[in-house]
Amino acid sequence: MLSPRIAGPPSLACVLVLVALVGRAQDAPPPPRPQASPTPAPTPSSSAGVPQFGGPDQVDNLIAEDGETVSRVVEKRVFEPWFEWKKGLQEKHGLAFGVDYSLAWLGASDSPAEAEDQTSSGMVRFFGSWELVGRESGNTGAFVWKVEHRHKYGTIPPSALGFNLGYAGLIEPPFSDQGLRWTNLYWRQRWGKGRFAALVGFLDATDFVDVYALASPWTGFLNFAFSTGTTTIPVPNDAALGLGLGGMVTDKVFLIGSLVDRNADPTDPFEGFDTFFKDNEYFESVEIGWTPSQDRLYLDNAHLAFWHADERKEAGEPAGWGLNVSFTRYLAGKWMPFVRAGYAKDGGALMQKSVSVGFAHQPVPKSDVLGVAFNWGEPNEDTFGPGLRGQYTTEVYYRWQLTPRFAVTPSLQLLLHPALDPELDRTWVFGVRARLAL
Repeated sequence: MLSPRIAGPPSLACVLVLVALVGRAQDAPPPPRPQASPTPAPTPSSSAGVPQFGGPDQVDNLIAEDGETVSRVVEKRVFEPWFEWKKGLQEKHGLAFGVDYSLAWLGASDSPAEAEDQTSSGMVRFFGSWELVGRESGNTGAFVWKVEHRHKYGTIPPSALGFNLGYAGLIEPPFSDQGLRWTNLYWRQRWGKGRFAALVGFLDATDFVDVYALASPWTGFLNFAFSTGTTTIPVPNDAALGLGLGGMVTDKVFLIGSLVDRNADPTDPFEGFDTFFKDNEYFESVEIGWTPSQDRLYLDNAHLAFWHADERKEAGEPAGWGLNVSFTRYLAGKWMPFVRAGYAKDGGALMQKSVSVGFAHQPVPKSDVLGVAFNWGEPNEDTFGPGLRGQYTTEVYYRWQLTPRFAVTPSLQLLLHPALDPELDRTWVFGVRARLAL
């Protein structure tokens, strides 16, 4: 029996509507080939050259970006033979994979008495995509996976620092101390020459919900206020059993929808069969958006996303719903301004209202990136209680591409009026993140 749902969009019916729309749209003629751009955008693609509907950490996109030739400080290409071998393996057998190691350190200028104000952790990830069917037709089916080990170095991991500072938010949420865990384990099927795709299995909702090019906490902003949902979406845990659908219903309009388990445990994903089919507590989303063409969807899009979350009875989390809007443009091959906002009605989200504005600047294509952003958020009364003040977040980061496969990202954040500590007016957070991709 399904859990009680509150009135509000979207529900399972929204996902069924998406299926119907995609089913009708697959008979439409393919979109016209886009005109060449004066400054080509570095759009991620699969082995078949088909742009993905997911974000920067979706496995196919991640592998494609790691394989790109980038500008760097050190010209020596120590790992190029390794990447050439991987490229040949992908071309011959459809098997693409990657390994990376990331670490992060954060320190705060002020914190509540006796609270830990420095933290560090690291993680290793092994991820891949094996196209097993349809390689000749372009309607490929692939087995996709991502497994990780997350470990702290200090007393607490970076994911816990925000609350330690009285801040109602997360800074580098993936950098935790969960140990061995899964993020993805699913089947991905494309049809319509890549215009449509379906995912079935253990999913990471941040791969396809309210995504944009700067959402990755491995390569973009460190603060979660500038990532998925701008802190107004109660994002399900990774390795959530469910399904996702995405497609270009016209040459400029896309739809993405999902239904996943709210009770996922990435350290024991197969327990999800019990929670999915017995507890019936789901997270659902439907997103409609506009992009100049499919090959620019990743960088240029405006979208409206609706979500609904069932009540989690054992966890004590209420049902809820909300909506998010996002506008991102990629200008002159160097600038990416964005405006993103969200509203949540209950559901366990961090914020009930949130607005983020900012930009990224890349002076030379495929090189260093400067990011600047500002966020205002109103804490969710259902999560933290009434009467809390709004809080403000500013972040500046610079991703320095030292070698083709190694980047270092210093970051400076100013947290004004942390909502959970009325005695603290502000605190500065300095961070350094590094990532080696192999």
